[in-house]
Amino acid sequence: METAVKFARLRRKDARTICAIVGLVIAPIQLTGAELPLHQVVKELFDARLGEPPDFSGKDLSLLDLSGVDFKRANLAGANLLGDDLSGANLAGVKLAGSKLDRTSLARANFNGADLSRATLFDAVGSLTFEAPAANAPTFVGANLAGSRIFARLSRADFRDANLAGARLGTERNQFKMPKQTDLSGALFGGANLEGADLTGANLIFANMAAANLKGAILARTDLSNADLSGAELAGADFAGANIYGTIFKGAKGLAGAKGLDHAINRDKAIF
Repeated sequence: METAVKFARLRRKDARTICAIVGLVIAPIQLTGAELPLHQVVKELFDARLGEPPDFSGKDLSLLDLSGVDFKRANLAGANLLGDDLSGANLAGVKLAGSKLDRTSLARANFNGADLSRATLFDAVGSLTFEAPAANAPTFVGANLAGSRIFARLSRADFRDANLAGARLGTERNQFKMPKQTDLSGALFGGANLEGADLTGANLIFANMAAANLKGAILARTDLSNADLSGAELAGADFAGANIYGTIFKGAKGLAGAKGLDHAINRDKAIF
């Protein structure tokens, strides 16, 4: 009898130990969601008066469906928007410096003139393929994305006159060491500042980078097939291993100071 009691106690102790261990394993991957309910966020945005933008800076607004919402130039600096649906949302002029927009849905989202400096857009999805209608892509016209980190599917996105100085838009490896590629096929970069940006391995086929500032940009192993770099500033840009089949370089500046062009793939098919 005494032996049976001891055995039962040991079984209960083992069970508690196992539960504690399982709890430790599971806890880190639990998603708590937003600290503000959706209805409160929408109400504050709806009630916001002209010239008095709502302040959500530093707030956790993750996993919310904010599609079609007008953010009325709100302050979202440092906010967590992980997993949000921002499809068709108006984020023009919004402050998003240092914010997290990882795994967001960005189809038709308007970020024109927004401050996205140092923001992250890991696994964000705007437009899936180059064949998709341009109207489905998000727009970042005149936005500040300096120092941002973008590993996303943004085919046909509009970055005209945007500031992407020092931004990282190239290949990243996930936890399983599998390469991930930023898709910027058909994207518009006319007049954009990409000085010192890292686009290593990005998909830039048919991208329009006419008159863009690409000084010191890293374009190594990018696919620039049929991209337009006419009139672009290319001094110090690195094209090592890039595919420049049909790439237009007419009127480009600083070509003599560009790196790796002599060894780029399909150089004889480029248009100078």
